[in-house]
Formats: sequence, structure tokens, C-alpha cells
Amino acid sequence: MGEKLGENRLKIISLMKEDSKISIPEIADKVGISTTSIEKNIGYLKKQGIVRRIGPAKGRYRA
Repeated sequence: MGEKLGENRLKIISLMKEDSKISIPEIADKVGISTTSIEKNIGYLKKQGIVRRIGPAKGRYRA
């Protein structure tokens, strides 16, 4: 990874690894930022190939 990941992104990855079924609202609550920010961060992590979606559009992500 060429670009350094921020603290929030590292927390998101950690939470996803701990619980593969965690929801975006649950992540937002634990990280302390909005669901919109979580979605943007997950989008970034997807583009970097760090996380990927598992299942349908309402499925989960895997870090």
C-alpha cells in the first residue's frame, strides 16, 4: 500500500475482521463518525483492494 491508511480506516478494517457481519451503523457508532463517512471510507478501501463485498448489494464486506 503506497498511501498510509488513516486511523479511522484502520479501525474500520479491524472491526470488519473481528465481525464479518458488522453493519455500517454499528461501525459508525464504534468509530465515532457518520455512516456517510464510513461509506466513503469503505469505498476508498474497496478501490485500494483492501476490502471486498461479499454477497448481494445488502451483503457484507470482508477485509
